[in-house]
Amino acid sequence: MAMLFPFISFFPNSHYASAISGKGKVGLNSSNFDKVKSLDDAVNLFRQMVRMKPLPSLVHFSKLFKNMISMKYYTAVLSLFREMQKLGIPISEFILSGVINSYCLMHRSDYAFSVLPIYLKSGIPFDVVTFTTLIRGIFAENKIKDAVELFKKLVREKICEPNEVMYATVMNGLSKRGHTEKTLSLLRLMEQGNTKPDIYIYNIVIDSLCKDGNCDVAITLLNEMKQRGIPPNIVTYNSIIDGLCRIGQWEKVKILLSEMVNLNIYPNVRSFNILTDGLCKEGKVEDAEEVMKHMVEKGVEPNIITYSAIMDGYCLRGQLDRARRIFDSLVDKGIEPNSFSYSILINGYCKKRKLAEAMQLFCEISQKGSKPDIVTYNTILHGMFEIGRTGDAKQLFIEMVSTGPVPNLCTHHTLLDGYFKYGLVEEAMSLFNKLVGKKENIDIISYNIIINGLCKNGELDKAHAIFEKLYSMGLLPDAITYNTMITGFCLKGLLDEAKDMLRKMEGNNCLPNNVTYNVIMRGYLRCMKINEMVTFMKEMTGRGFSFDATTAKLLVNSISENPSVLDMIPELHAESKK
Repeated sequence: MAMLFPFISFFPNSHYASAISGKGKVGLNSSNFDKVKSLDDAVNLFRQMVRMKPLPSLVHFSKLFKNMISMKYYTAVLSLFREMQKLGIPISEFILSGVINSYCLMHRSDYAFSVLPIYLKSGIPFDVVTFTTLIRGIFAENKIKDAVELFKKLVREKICEPNEVMYATVMNGLSKRGHTEKTLSLLRLMEQGNTKPDIYIYNIVIDSLCKDGNCDVAITLLNEMKQRGIPPNIVTYNSIIDGLCRIGQWEKVKILLSEMVNLNIYPNVRSFNILTDGLCKEGKVEDAEEVMKHMVEKGVEPNIITYSAIMDGYCLRGQLDRARRIFDSLVDKGIEPNSFSYSILINGYCKKRKLAEAMQLFCEISQKGSKPDIVTYNTILHGMFEIGRTGDAKQLFIEMVSTGPVPNLCTHHTLLDGYFKYGLVEEAMSLFNKLVGKKENIDIISYNIIINGLCKNGELDKAHAIFEKLYSMGLLPDAITYNTMITGFCLKGLLDEAKDMLRKMEGNNCLPNNVTYNVIMRGYLRCMKINEMVTFMKEMTGRGFSFDATTAKLLVNSISENPSVLDMIPELHAESKK
């Protein structure tokens, strides 16, 4: 049950009135708050403050709470707040906002709502900051529907007028969870309302579009923005350039870079790093090194991320010696290798199944007086699963939980994927249920791993049941989710169900891709349903998709085993007669 705070009544006297107004001489200044470095310091200062006569202003109490929140002492903030209530110290909107924020950062937005009656009882009006904090907290718990519903209620019932920050919070929450269309719709709504979008809002939408691969729409939005008199900044261009690099649209990248310079917006280190990383991921490491030389010529100093991208490029090409030479040269350049650069090289060794060398690097981090961070642990875990060392992976995870960094979503994804890969379904589902129970921020990627793992381990019904719950949880299935379910149905010979899933995918505005059509084509071929396949092939080619290598090979094998198949496919039969 949610804990409910009692209502507070004000009984102001001269002692407490000074706390509200800030009048009265108090022995506090900024140095008192600067000295707060630990929980004990914070509690001791609070004790000192409540003994002062007259009391310090509520601004000072708010500042103390703010410092404690920045140090993640959320529970202590709540405890000291209750003590303020017991002592009859009046409450301000800033203190209540701090309490709500603490609950939200603890992923307990349900308790945060129980603070709202205190506003009413104390005669403190709700403000936009209060509800923005609540919305952010609800998104953090992945309760997307609840967050959106609260936002709609605030607007519909005119409880408070959303400002740019609230809009940005909602749009950020939606975009980070794959709801790009809703984010764009909210932007359009905002353009028609009183609170107009600023550059920060446009950047959220543009970044979301680019991460979805919709760079053309993002560029259109960039042009609209300029027409509205809102000049783009380096963040805008970096988002679009990053999106274009991901899909290999290098000509458009050149046009944008030229446009930037014409607007006196010059590429920064992040811009160059995006270019370097994009080229390296395509195997064009030499081109990336040329970009790095150009970067130096322009007076932009390469950083650890730049060199790490080059190292990663060589690792992707299997040239570990060259990657290692760059790694070893960093110290000579006055750049200290970080966990990210270590992780890239460790990952390179793991992919070459050189776990001994990877572990040597892993241990080197500690020998140099540092501790491996979450990225490094995740990389080693992934490497262990890749070569089948599940026991070592489990042991490393136990070590990580007891002495290392706190496992993150990527850690759990690695474990879930690894468990499913080796048929450890019970362990995978046990971990997943723990994450759900702890209200961890589980995203659609997590569910894709679960659905895929269950399908591959013969648990199609369980996978389908989880899939059907996604919408009610406010999670939007993506192309991977649908393709995974379609693959599961096809492998079981349930082709009607696979086709229904395709139609559902289209109905929910998730566009099928080449993978979708090829999976269903292979399903028809395996079941030798050639007539249905021919009909479906017409739809497939009509949408601009074609057979991939796996489907083509399966078709050739089917024709070899049963030549009459060729006669049943008019297009192929006509081609063979030429």
